Amino acid sequence: MEINKENIAEWLKTLQDSICSALETEDGLAKFKEENWTREEGGGGRSRVIQNGNVIEKGGVMFSAVSGKTPDFLFKEKEHSVSNQTQQESTFFATGVSIVIHPQSPLVPIIHMNIRYFEMSNGVKWLGGGIDLTPHYIVDEDAQFFHKELKLVCDKHHASYYPKFKTWADDYFFINHRKETRGIGGIFFDRLNKNEEMSFEQNFAFWQDVGKAFSSIYVKLMNKNKTKLYTQEQKQWQLLRRGRYVEFNLVYDKGTKFGLETNGRVESILMSLPANASWLYDFKTTEGSEEQNTLTKLKKGINWV
Repeated sequence: MEINKENIAEWLKTLQDSICSALETEDGLAKFKEENWTREEGGGGRSRVIQNGNVIEKGGVMFSAVSGKTPDFLFKEKEHSVSNQTQQESTFFATGVSIVIHPQSPLVPIIHMNIRYFEMSNGVKWLGGGIDLTPHYIVDEDAQFFHKELKLVCDKHHASYYPKFKTWADDYFFINHRKETRGIGGIFFDRLNKNEEMSFEQNFAFWQDVGKAFSSIYVKLMNKNKTKLYTQEQKQWQLLRRGRYVEFNLVYDKGTKFGLETNGRVESILMSLPANASWLYDFKTTEGSEEQNTLTKLKKGINWV
């Protein structure tokens, strides 16, 4: 396909369709509710939310394509800097698909994916995205599977991409005030355009493959863990870990900040938050417990492959 903003937006809508279909099939009960919305300054989106399923407690697969006057805060970034006159006239276009799934079971991990495209009227354009996994209980076998699948996607395009983008994810998905990672990371990339070794078209193909990898990876993890029995204590731990997820998204997440600062649709932006979460004062794990084992692995730099 010709790579332009219209075709990119249409491709993302098709991706949204395929992912929703795969998740509905694996859940077996709940269906996505669709809501179309428009943004006063330009553009809009197609929000799809699924709730109270067999496997998924709450999740969203969101598409948006928004445009308008370029927000002032973007000009503070080096790659977006322009003259004062151009700044007054500059417009932007941004489109993407963003996914967060919060499962019923504490033994099924939370997953997040986002792929996005951004361009400005001065010719600046770039791709961004990533996938990361947040298990309530870290199981080495599942973490290894997840990272091996992402490495396969990356290695297909460039040998440096997996180690580079894994490190970026470790650094990005870090809850600094807790001194722990949000989960086991994954890959994260931003401002991807072209470089000495990769054209924009080649990076666009990589970006597409990241989006297409989501369904097969998460459906396998859902299927493997969804029927396992769990205790009330494990459910309480799930709520505590969800609390950490909330903290990251509201304090550090760039996508959340961008959406709120560009007058995005609040319901769609905050879709990433779970239906229920918990904070207990000075909670301590038991020595040698699965909970303590999980905490020891919430750190940067673990080699899962």
